[in-house]
Amino acid sequence: MEKIIFDYSKSGKTGAALPPIRLDMKSAEKILPPDLLRENDPDLPEVSEPEVVRHFVNLSCMNHHVDRDMYPLGSCTMKYNPKINDKLAGLPGLADVHPFQPKETIQGALQILFETERDLCEITGMHSATLQPAAGAHGELTGVLVMKKYHESKGEQRKYILIPDSAHGTNPSSAHSANFETLPLKSNERGCIDLEDLKAKMNSDVAGLMLTNPNTLGLFEEEVKQIVDIVHQFDGVMYMDGANLNALLGIVRPGDMGFDITHINLHKTFSTPHGGGGPGSGPIAVTEKFAKFLPIPRIVWKNGIYQLSCDYPDSIGKVIGLFGNFGVIVRAYVYIRMYGLAGLTQVSRNAILNANYMRVKVAEKYDVPYNRFCMHEFVASGEGHRQLGIKTLDIAKRLLDFGVHAPTIYFPLIVKEALMIEPTESEDKESMDRFISYLETIDKEAHENPEILHSAPHDTPVRRLDELKANKELNICWGK
Repeated sequence: MEKIIFDYSKSGKTGAALPPIRLDMKSAEKILPPDLLRENDPDLPEVSEPEVVRHFVNLSCMNHHVDRDMYPLGSCTMKYNPKINDKLAGLPGLADVHPFQPKETIQGALQILFETERDLCEITGMHSATLQPAAGAHGELTGVLVMKKYHESKGEQRKYILIPDSAHGTNPSSAHSANFETLPLKSNERGCIDLEDLKAKMNSDVAGLMLTNPNTLGLFEEEVKQIVDIVHQFDGVMYMDGANLNALLGIVRPGDMGFDITHINLHKTFSTPHGGGGPGSGPIAVTEKFAKFLPIPRIVWKNGIYQLSCDYPDSIGKVIGLFGNFGVIVRAYVYIRMYGLAGLTQVSRNAILNANYMRVKVAEKYDVPYNRFCMHEFVASGEGHRQLGIKTLDIAKRLLDFGVHAPTIYFPLIVKEALMIEPTESEDKESMDRFISYLETIDKEAHENPEILHSAPHDTPVRRLDELKANKELNICWGK
């Protein structure tokens, strides 16, 4: 058990030497407002540099991350992050750049932004893009605002957005944030949109459809062209939730399928670190007729220089203070350029191969409700273990004892006791086989020793919590 850093503190220890302060209090009072003046010295720990380093390294080992082992968090695409991304993003001309510098001094940064937009347009088959949105849900909201602006430009105030019952929870949240009401669409027996339900609900009051493809079951919407035609028949907008773009790179493009708008999770598909609160990046790309509504400023090449232009009177305006999460964008740019189109295609092919290999093996011991060829992920179910008194939560908690992260659980909502598994392309056969063996062990324990699952995890820094109590009475003081 790692102590808190104050437990290492001892008067007189130091890991840094600072010059003496030559500012007396009277001078400080003339410069600083009263509410910023301290009456007492700050209560900081007195520790040596080795103690600081060891403390935080030890803390990092208590957390699971993709550098330690498999992280099959379905729909989150927790792939390995190549370290060259960080190395190049840390170059002084990129890490130290300031957004308020004169544009002549940040041409390299603007070029990276400009070229990333172009690359994303090529990958998605779209006309224009913006890198401003700070994460996937922010990209969704930006896309929905573009959708809204499009209808308003025609003098229409449409009321509804259609959302499949398997959609990410951020979809209805984004729609409501833009003052739309949502209508759910049923899934059919194959796990895709029910066309008859779509036909019954699509009309001139519907602004558009937010569709994840492949969907959260990991299944490609095989009737996507018919879906697009039904929505476009009423001049509705086809929005693609691009959370699962990792399955499509170089294989099929949203623009070619008929989508009008798509968001792209750079922090998922293009291997930048995420989790633990960010940062993310959720650009959107649009077809030509929606380009004029994109946020400003836009990066343009004019008179032999990259410039920032606000000359777009139909724009929805800014959606973030500056140009997006620049460090994340640089990392994604490196990833795209390192792989190239052929390499990105192989990324998706490997992700699909891995998911289908695991699907077939996992189905030997667990229910897989839609057990057919999937894309980059699949959804198993712990429903068959309920008769043994074992919940999906028990399975997920027990997996932590084996040094891997659990899959996404209880989502999508249309699968009871869901286990949503996404190995990504980063995992080799050996690591997948290890994970499968852990699931097999858990299945055996469910039959022979269920109590070990009810009390799991046993080997993690924090044991099983009373989750309701933890949510209602959050206490972040270590050891208290």
